[in-house]
Amino acid sequence: MKIAIISPNTANLRTMAEVLTAASHQVSCTEGGKSRMRAVAEAESPDLVLVEGMCCDPSELSAVEQLGEQYPRIAVVLLCPTHTPDFLMQAMRAGVREVLPSPASAEALRAMAGRIEAKLPGAGRRSGRILAFMPCKGGSGATFLATNLAALLAERSSVLLVDLNIQFGDALAFVHDGRPASTLADVAAATSRLDGALLAASCVNVAPNFALLAAPLDLTQSMEVKPEHIDQLLAVAAARYDFVLLDLPRLLDTLAIHALDRCTRIYPVLQASLPAVHNARRLLAAFDALGYRSDKTELIVNRWERSNTLSLEEIGRALGAATLRTVPNAWREVNGAIDQGAPVARSARGSGVARTLAEFAESLQPRPEAGRGLLTRWFGRA
Repeated sequence: MKIAIISPNTANLRTMAEVLTAASHQVSCTEGGKSRMRAVAEAESPDLVLVEGMCCDPSELSAVEQLGEQYPRIAVVLLCPTHTPDFLMQAMRAGVREVLPSPASAEALRAMAGRIEAKLPGAGRRSGRILAFMPCKGGSGATFLATNLAALLAERSSVLLVDLNIQFGDALAFVHDGRPASTLADVAAATSRLDGALLAASCVNVAPNFALLAAPLDLTQSMEVKPEHIDQLLAVAAARYDFVLLDLPRLLDTLAIHALDRCTRIYPVLQASLPAVHNARRLLAAFDALGYRSDKTELIVNRWERSNTLSLEEIGRALGAATLRTVPNAWREVNGAIDQGAPVARSARGSGVARTLAEFAESLQPRPEAGRGLLTRWFGRA
């Protein structure tokens, strides 16, 4: 759910944003008062506007009433240190959905957000897109692409990345320098009670709207992750997040097949070499045997250079692919980002690989208004 918080108190803004972001909501913060509501509604198009500091004069509620007339689908919740029963009644008549004490506890904020979200049009019918990245050969760069695309998608959508390389997964290290408190193994052990809140609590919050479920840290724990656990995990994840990205190993076992069956799209990643093309052809043949439609798969040629021995036309003919997505070679920038544990769009935003990934993210979540996409956000106004 998209939540816009407006408050004159910077500390309260930060605290509320941390609580609601940890609950996998997409949060924006604006310092100020009621006069900012209309501008925030126009710029952010939120599902919920949370306003702190307009609880003394009932005449201030006219701003809420005007907002409701112009944007009837936006819910408004006020945070007030004190309020009278008369003010509460007038607030409800003006269209305020709830009035919470200020400062609100984390529990109260999460519960309020859950109530508002449950009443949104289409609540309970959400189904996020599941995208899988799978290397055709070791060192293809699938983990780098998955983690960095996730960071860019999280600019406008809620994103979960699941590290399904259950024995040697290291996706977290590509974008974060911390150690996970919980992993995929812990979620697998709790699938009987798994819901969106438990899943969110088991993830590392890499950035606002970007959660990552790390691979097991112990090889013995990885053996406890079963295909039925993946089924339950992805069902819960798709109901909570706009995008669920899967970082898969180069292994087509039962667990991987259960994950791939649920995918909206599969991205095999290869480099322009004969062994990689040979492996990609075998992988595509396996997908065909599994009954996957050809349009479910899009091949990515990573570290592409025009000087490569194999041309895109030759790779396309060998694989029977009409089109191939390419990511340019930027060895120095990519390795620098990996060593820093940060997305390349942050550490080397002017690089060709950062721009290509921004275009990739834009193609997955196009913005109808011209000139306000991720390319503009990351690289400046064209």
